[in-house]
Amino acid sequence: MKKALTIAGSDSGGGAGIQADLKTFQELEVFGMSALTAVTAQNTLGVHAVYPMSLDAVAKQIDAIGEDIGADAVKTGMLFNAEIIEVVSEKLRIYQWENIVVDPVMIAKGGASLLQRESISAMKNYLLPLSKVITPNIPEAEVLTGMVIVTVNDKQEAAKRLYDLGVNHVVIKGGHDENESESIDLLFDGKEFFTFSSKRIITKNTHGTGCTFSAVITAELAKGSTVYDAVLKAKDFIQAAIENQIDIGHGHGPTNHWAYRKKLNRGEINS
Repeated sequence: MKKALTIAGSDSGGGAGIQADLKTFQELEVFGMSALTAVTAQNTLGVHAVYPMSLDAVAKQIDAIGEDIGADAVKTGMLFNAEIIEVVSEKLRIYQWENIVVDPVMIAKGGASLLQRESISAMKNYLLPLSKVITPNIPEAEVLTGMVIVTVNDKQEAAKRLYDLGVNHVVIKGGHDENESESIDLLFDGKEFFTFSSKRIITKNTHGTGCTFSAVITAELAKGSTVYDAVLKAKDFIQAAIENQIDIGHGHGPTNHWAYRKKLNRGEINS
């Protein structure tokens, strides 16, 4: 049994955060575990309140996993502040987990800040050097690199800068690209660039796409996949989740976490 741990915030609306991660792990037949960093009062209309966990609570949750069950892969999502980032990074070093996926969650779909500004340096100094994969969207990559990303060359330069921070593999997601017909993700392994493109779906129901995408990568790494294959699976999974919409709430609705499995069972995609 392969096991994956998500260290992230709770989304009461169920579309993002640990809820999205655990749903994704289950769909990909990986045993999911969690350590909460914060509890949010959240729905499709936005984040209404954020309640960070104490440092001791975060540490003890991770210890509970590390001392007993272990993890074949770990992903981090919403970490909220520098102190939590430092505690999480320390625990990752102690347990020597290798397949670490960092989704540098900063802003919610509705615009609410999910990472304090002063926490950026802590993420760059403590967490990123431990990561096997980092999965920023374009706005997040801009914050982490201090550059504006518009062109393909910009995206490649940003990937190089993130790699130089000690990251093993960089995936810059293309959801915020200006390309109206395609969403193109970029993977950089320190030597080569790879692109993954999909048809852009015009919809407001994209809440939790970043969490789900990185959770797929985490699950696949736990099962022994290469980073390239894990990103390829994540691209297919999230495309199916967006295309096969479920219309919930009055704002940015969640994606369909079981759509990939349904398409797989119908023979519409290869495993």
